[in-house]
Amino acid sequence: MDDVRILIVDDEAGIAQLCGRLLNRAGYAARYLTDSAEAMEYIAVNPVDLLVVDIRMPAVGGFDVIRQLQKHQPEAAILIMTGFGTVETAIQALKEGVDGLLLKPFERGDEFLQAVKQALLDKQNKRDSARMQTLRPLFDLNESLLKETSSEALIELIVNAVCGHLRCDNAAYYQRPNAEATLELLASRGISLPLRKSKESEALVYRIDATGEPAWVNVAGPGDAEIQRQVGILGFTSIMCVPVPRLNYRALLFAGRGKGQTPFREADWEMFVLLARQAAGALENAYLYEELRAYVRQVEDSQQALIRAEKMSAAGRLTASIAHEINNPLQAVQNCLHLAMKVDVPEKKRHEYFQMANQELSRLMTTVQRMLDFYRPGAVSLQKIDVAGTLRRVIDLLSTQLGDRSIHISTGFSSRLPKIMAVESQLEQVFINLILNAYDAMPDGGDLRISARPVKDVVEILFQDSGAGVSRELRNRIFEPFVSTKDGGTGLGLSVSYGIISAHGGNLDLVPDKGPGACFRIVLPVQGGSS
Repeated sequence: MDDVRILIVDDEAGIAQLCGRLLNRAGYAARYLTDSAEAMEYIAVNPVDLLVVDIRMPAVGGFDVIRQLQKHQPEAAILIMTGFGTVETAIQALKEGVDGLLLKPFERGDEFLQAVKQALLDKQNKRDSARMQTLRPLFDLNESLLKETSSEALIELIVNAVCGHLRCDNAAYYQRPNAEATLELLASRGISLPLRKSKESEALVYRIDATGEPAWVNVAGPGDAEIQRQVGILGFTSIMCVPVPRLNYRALLFAGRGKGQTPFREADWEMFVLLARQAAGALENAYLYEELRAYVRQVEDSQQALIRAEKMSAAGRLTASIAHEINNPLQAVQNCLHLAMKVDVPEKKRHEYFQMANQELSRLMTTVQRMLDFYRPGAVSLQKIDVAGTLRRVIDLLSTQLGDRSIHISTGFSSRLPKIMAVESQLEQVFINLILNAYDAMPDGGDLRISARPVKDVVEILFQDSGAGVSRELRNRIFEPFVSTKDGGTGLGLSVSYGIISAHGGNLDLVPDKGPGACFRIVLPVQGGSS
């Protein structure tokens, strides 16, 4: 109990000495004074947990000493001793916020000690009650802080919460990115501790930040006189600063009451410390969310880059087919025009040549349009897609290239096939990649069977070829990036395709031991996933 500091003020030296001995013997840190004017000066600069004071004293009365204590140290407990126990004295004691009253002369020392314990206990109960009243709003505040995931908006919310819950007009949030950097003011209301180094400010915000310890300064209260002077010069009656612990940098939360406002009390201090801890947790949460959002954006950008790279790779593999598709109708048009321009050609035959040239030009325009549709980035929003129609367009685009290698395509699309929500250009890319993989797997020709059917709430699409299949060693790694079964392959096609189908809420897998070649299965939800 030697940490409980008790001041005894009584003009009767015998009683003051007796009370001091009893308290010291009981383990308290007690000091007694017989001069009430001296006690007034002592209270202004020295912390006191309990004041034991006589009411009637010459020069300065006991109630004046009590008011001095409440001005500088409002959290201290008060026990008055008087030999004039009247109703009027008791009423005034209640008005002054006294925690206990003891009549003199007391006959036993244990009676005095019991009165001291009771006064301290009553004061503690009052503190606990006030603390519960002030802490209750913090529970609701904590929920609102944790909901905010933007660090910039959260810091503003914290500063506003400090002003609202502590009933002060001044609050600020400072941050130091690293030990070598200077403090930065990120948000404030009212007056803040200035960052410009001067005689008034340097010993405050920089000194408090350097210590890393919480600071509570009342101009009229006990404490460092120089700091109190500086606080007063800046226009405050009371300030509080609490470090906000962060992993990679340091931050400081400030609250201040200006002239004309009552100084902060112990309950305010406890609330401020708790609020700073809540702010630290909420800020950590917000910065983690921001890091996660940045990581997700990076992953999405990387995924889109892979999709674009694989799309260009597929386009390169389509070059032969494109040249074939364009060259044939161009030669036909050239031949038709050459024949139509001969002088001896009958008019009817000339008209037929022109019609044939027009048909070949239409075919050429259709081919070019299909290729443009594939190259064009297109919308990335989900739309209702006819899977069978999309597959037919892709097959038409690749049919010449497959036919040149004697690869026969057969299809089986259910008439009950529902439309799905998807990004059509991305599905086209997956279908082209799987068909070209089958093309590469059958250099001497073969069969490719493409089927689609509804299964409960999904659409199942199968690509079955008659090639050599996938070796057992690669089956579990076939969808990993940079794993390829072809010489010179990038190993990105199946990986990117897997990512596209997964982003649609579906699944792409290799069906084991089905047929002589490889069978890839796509499962897509009818309602669509998120891309």
